[in-house]
Amino acid sequence: MKLRAAFSIVLYCLFFGFLQGAEDDGVRIGTFSVDASPPVGSPLAYDPTKGVQSPLSCKGIVISGSGQPIVLVAIDWIGVSNGGQTVFKEAISKAVGTTPDRVAIHALHQHDAPRCDFDAERLVSEAGAKHSGFNPDHARSVVKHAAAAAAEALGNSVPVDSVGIGSGRIEKVASNRRILGPDGKVKHTRYTATKNAEIRAMPTGTIDPDLKLITFWNDGKPVVALSYYATHPQSYYRTGMANPDFPGMARNAREEETGIPHIHFNGAGGNIGAGKWNDGAKENRQVLADRVADGMKLAWDNTEKRPLSATDIKWAVEPVLLPVGSHVVAADLEKIIANRTQTPSARFAAAKALTWLRRCESGDPIELSCLTIKDARMLHMPGELFVEYQLNAQKLRPDLFVAMAAYGDYAPGYIGTEIAYGQGGYETSERASRVAPGVEKVLMDAVAKLLR
Repeated sequence: MKLRAAFSIVLYCLFFGFLQGAEDDGVRIGTFSVDASPPVGSPLAYDPTKGVQSPLSCKGIVISGSGQPIVLVAIDWIGVSNGGQTVFKEAISKAVGTTPDRVAIHALHQHDAPRCDFDAERLVSEAGAKHSGFNPDHARSVVKHAAAAAAEALGNSVPVDSVGIGSGRIEKVASNRRILGPDGKVKHTRYTATKNAEIRAMPTGTIDPDLKLITFWNDGKPVVALSYYATHPQSYYRTGMANPDFPGMARNAREEETGIPHIHFNGAGGNIGAGKWNDGAKENRQVLADRVADGMKLAWDNTEKRPLSATDIKWAVEPVLLPVGSHVVAADLEKIIANRTQTPSARFAAAKALTWLRRCESGDPIELSCLTIKDARMLHMPGELFVEYQLNAQKLRPDLFVAMAAYGDYAPGYIGTEIAYGQGGYETSERASRVAPGVEKVLMDAVAKLLR
C-alpha cells in the first residue's frame, strides 16, 4: 500500500509539474512579412500594373500559448472577398496548426493595389472573362508564401511577458465623406482627393481621430506593434504603379524608426477619407504619411505596459448572416457576367455580387471575431464599415480599450448605418453596397456579444 501511495504521489507530481510547465511557457509571438506586389500587366483595382512604385506587403502576427494559434494578417490590397478569404484562411491555418476561424485576413484598401476573390474569378472564367478582376496565379503565390512564412514565424516565435496599450490623436487626416444638406440628405461626397475648395472647407464631421496601438514586449524590449486607424487610405491613385499609399508609408517609417515589425489595420473608414486635407496634389501623400506616423509615435509614447500571461488572451467568434440588398438579383447579375460587351470590371463586380448573394441564400455566414488581451479588445469586421460602428463599439464598453479592424471579407461592399440608407450618397447606393439597412442591428448585436 505504501508503495502504491508513493507511486501515486510521484504520478501526481509529474502531472502537476507538466501542467505547471505548460502554464510557464506563456505567450509567444511570431511575425512575418511577404511581398504582395503584382507582376507587370496584372490588374490593380482599376488599371493594369505598369510597375511597382513601392512594394506591397502581406504582414502578420502569430500568437501562441493560449489554445490553438491565432493569426492576424494585414495585406496591402484593396480587398479580399468570398473565396479569397477562404483560401487564405485555410492555407494559413493548416500551416500553423490551427482552425480557419482563428485566422483574420484584412486589407488596407489601397487603390493602386490588387483585389482577390477566387469564387468570382471562377464565374467570370466560365463566362470567358478570365483574369478580368485580378491575377489569380499571383494571388495564390502570395497565399502560398504567406502560409509558409506564418509557419516559420510560429517556429521562430519569441516569448513575451508584457502587453502595451496606447492611443494617439491624428491631426488633419480623417474627415467625413458624407456632407448632408438642410433636408438631411447627402449634398456632397467629399472623396479622398477633393479639388473643390468649398467642399474641403466644410466641417470635418463625424470621425474617430484616435489611432490605437497594441505592442508586445519581452524583458523590457518591444517585439511587435499593431496599429488601428479609420480612414480611406488614398492620396491619389490610378497611376498603374503599385504602392501602399500614405498609411503604408507611415507604417514603414515607424518600423524603420523603432526597429520592430509594425502591422497596420484600417479601421471602420467606409465613410471617412482625407478629402478635407487633400486636393490630390502628389506632395500631400508624404504630408499625410507624416501625420499618421506622428499619431503612431504619440500612441507609442503614451503606451502603458502590463504583465501578460496566456490566461489573459481569448478568442471569440460570432457568425452573422447579413441581410442582402433587394437590388442584388441573381438573374440581373448572371446577364452581366454573360454579356461580352460589358467591361471586364463590370463582369467581375457582378460575379462578386452573385457569389455573395448565393452565400447568403445558402446560409453561409460571415464570422466576426474578437481578440481579448487583458482589458483590450480587437474586433475583426467585414466590408467598408461606416465609422459609427467603431465609435458605437467603443461606447458599448467604455471600460475597455476597443480597437477595430474593418475591410475583412470585402464581399458586402460598403456597410452603412440604418439611417444612412435613407440619406442617399455614393456609399449606400446600389452600386456600392450589397446589404440592406437592417445590417446595422445584425452587426451591432454581434459586436455586443463579442464585447461581453
